[in-house]
Amino acid sequence: MTINTNSAVTIAHVLTEALPYIRKFQGKTIVIKYGGNAMIDDGLKNSFARDIVLLKLVGLNPVVVHGGGPQIGNLLKRVGKESVFVGGMRITDKETMDVVEMVLGGQVNKEIVALLNSHGAKAVGLTGKDGALITAKKMQFSHQTEEMKAPEIIDIGHVGEVTSINTSIVDMLVQGDFIPVIAPIGLGKNGESYNINADLVAGKLAEKLAAEKLILLTNTKGLLDKKDNLLTGLSAEKVDELIADGTISGGMLPKINCALEAVQNNVCSAHIIDGRVEHAVMLELFTDEGIGTLIFGDCIEDDL
Repeated sequence: MTINTNSAVTIAHVLTEALPYIRKFQGKTIVIKYGGNAMIDDGLKNSFARDIVLLKLVGLNPVVVHGGGPQIGNLLKRVGKESVFVGGMRITDKETMDVVEMVLGGQVNKEIVALLNSHGAKAVGLTGKDGALITAKKMQFSHQTEEMKAPEIIDIGHVGEVTSINTSIVDMLVQGDFIPVIAPIGLGKNGESYNINADLVAGKLAEKLAAEKLILLTNTKGLLDKKDNLLTGLSAEKVDELIADGTISGGMLPKINCALEAVQNNVCSAHIIDGRVEHAVMLELFTDEGIGTLIFGDCIEDDL
């Protein structure tokens, strides 16, 4: 067999570069929000699965929280129900909530579990209703335009926000060498179901687990400045400045706020990375440069 020396040297270099990061993060919890293109492109799906399995094999404790908006929209369309959004939030009546539970807790969750297991993991699928993992309440949503004298309160149905997280079931799975895969469905005080934004669930879960890292996969390179340059290595104070001067705005603002809140509450660092890049999670964690935006908190360790 002929060995490609250049290829072998490249692989050796990558492994050598990864080694100190593997050593540093062994035994640490990494919460990953999985969504966007990485969930619908077959190549990216397999790349993500291999990354997560690798994390587990080298001693990290990955916990996956997933979205599924496009899949929900597709099934609603198939059953003849229109998707209606207000301020980026899906109006979720009882019928829509039934579809959300079917897609997130059934189809999408089980597909991710099966994919991870096919690559050698021991993954277990959950919703926030299992073991009362995530309790939630109805989100109060208001909308206001420049023409309106006062904000309008809009009933967006079974859309929730997290009130508490009971991590005992996650701890039990992690200690048993399983990878938890969590659908962002919360349990109301009267047993009702709530659809919750997956970024918010991932952030709250990372806080409660005192995770080393929160990683949010997106369909962008990360946080960009006004000249479209990637920003990284940001403190919470610097992020506040970027929000104040308008650099961070629009659709990126909720993700940044989620990451910011996490690093202010027990999470050492948050990463917003491009899920359209193959092996994005591994590249961000195990290489010197990374590929996305890093926001660090007070507990981050000295550089390697």
